[in-house]
Amino acid sequence: MSRIRPLPPELINQIAAGEVIERPSSVVKELVENSLDAGATRIEVDIELGGARLIRVRDDGDGIAADDLPLAVASHATSKIGSFDDLEHVASMGFRGEALASMASVGRFAMTSRLRGADNAFRLEVDSGRMQDVRPAQHPQGTSVEVRDLFYNVPARRKFLRAERTEFAHIDDLLKSLALARGGVEFRLSHNSKSVRVWKAARDDNAMLMRVAEMLGETFPQQSLRIDHASAGMRLSGWVGLPTASRPQADAQYFYVNGRLVRDRVVAHAVRQAYADVLFHGRHPAFVLYLELDPAGVDVNVHPAKSEVRFREQRLVHDFLFRTLHEALAETRAGQHVPVEAPTWNGAAGVVTSAVQEANRQVSSWPASASQSRLHLGVREEPLADYATLLGEPVPELPAMTQQPMPAADDSEAPPLGYALAQLKTIYILAENTHGLVLVDMHAAHERITYEKLKTGRACSNLRSQILLVPLSVPVSAKEAAAAEEHGDALADWGLELSRSGPSAVVVRRIPALLEGADVAELTRSVLGELAQHGSSRQLQELENELLSTMACHGSVRAGRRLTLPEMNALLREMEATERSGQCNHGRPTWVQLGMTELDKLFLRGR
Repeated sequence: MSRIRPLPPELINQIAAGEVIERPSSVVKELVENSLDAGATRIEVDIELGGARLIRVRDDGDGIAADDLPLAVASHATSKIGSFDDLEHVASMGFRGEALASMASVGRFAMTSRLRGADNAFRLEVDSGRMQDVRPAQHPQGTSVEVRDLFYNVPARRKFLRAERTEFAHIDDLLKSLALARGGVEFRLSHNSKSVRVWKAARDDNAMLMRVAEMLGETFPQQSLRIDHASAGMRLSGWVGLPTASRPQADAQYFYVNGRLVRDRVVAHAVRQAYADVLFHGRHPAFVLYLELDPAGVDVNVHPAKSEVRFREQRLVHDFLFRTLHEALAETRAGQHVPVEAPTWNGAAGVVTSAVQEANRQVSSWPASASQSRLHLGVREEPLADYATLLGEPVPELPAMTQQPMPAADDSEAPPLGYALAQLKTIYILAENTHGLVLVDMHAAHERITYEKLKTGRACSNLRSQILLVPLSVPVSAKEAAAAEEHGDALADWGLELSRSGPSAVVVRRIPALLEGADVAELTRSVLGELAQHGSSRQLQELENELLSTMACHGSVRAGRRLTLPEMNALLREMEATERSGQCNHGRPTWVQLGMTELDKLFLRGR
């Protein structure tokens, strides 16, 4: 090997560019984030040949002084931090001072800027790291940055660029995510001199929701829940999609931490657990969520592209996210969201409103079981008897079907799911409400009702545990063994009694009686793995819920059972009063709404 020697500055910047500038969209990201940090209210992005020929970003921000232009393209020079304390409280999008220097080393770079209130603008050009003199130029207030012929001097990097359409698609997706982060900023995107996107500044929540709908689909506002909750020094706001509006890919998930789009395993785990009880297997929820917390509580300096963060109170953040989303989803009731109605925009409230939301407020006034006559649906008792034995207490009473009055001539005060008309093929219930026709899968609906009753009974009972005849030694990692020692009392409350028996081993003495027959070693490792990684675990509860779900499935009215009209109406009332009743235990929808407009189209009425 040759002697150790310092690298030339140009090579240093090109190496750094390999971490910061992966493709043209990386350049757009850094430049747009700089514009946002400069207080821009309007940002224009012009692209040619997918960014390989030209990337130009213009803004109307504060601008840069002529004397600072050379420093702007110098390595590790920035106006955003000046001390270690500033680094611990980063509130800006950028802070490292590497992006512009990296761009200038792998492309033909030019920057023109005019300070707010200044009479003149100035321009600086850099070609392959060779800086030209700063000279006067014409430019409105703000800054324009041009990067031409990206990677022209690094052929090995340039050949890894994809097709023009692919590279532009990455830029388009990136700008969507940035536009969702800053609703008050106007964004414009053009490709090969043709306008592609124009997002006007969103001045209120209504306009912001319209921007969200443009990116996630026009039906998203009607199929989502508004979230706005603050606790423990954090605030979570935004929109989460209903479980029945899930997607086959995780391509509509936007999570922002203090305005920065991030991909974080703590966040992903919390969201996945919040939807675990309501989402169909293999499906993914759609959401746009904003988490705000003290900048000192999150470390943004953990990834070259700033796409990952590290929370200082990881468990606290995880539990806050899970509980907020879990409780929001739990509050959903069948009949609350009617997807066929066109939304109207209420400027005062800042949310989507429709006629159905008036009915939503009446849900609580419809009793789940308020009359004297109770009608049982001939369910199987064996699994529920087993459940009662394990709990050591009487089994919670199955959902009873309450006889309800038939609809009056004036149905203006009809409940959200309306009144039953008939039963189709002994599978579906047909009902009429104020919006049109309601179809209900009676087994799926009754399954959810039964399941929620069983979970309530479980929460109110003392869980029995099963003593192992021979204590089982389970090898685990040192971190997992420490988690067993730290969370032993919490695990014992769930019926799992174990103790640390060595640096990398635990001994299991009891397991929940509901989980008799389970793979104890695998269960223990799974629970401790979650505790070690996230500080909390719901593995035991989720496994028990799976068993309760199976019991609920067997203990619910089956397809093929003929119901009377009072029984059908009673089931509808139970749905309106039951948490998460919009979908069954497996995530399938329990009901759909066919509005009058949709029905009229089927029969060509009004044409």
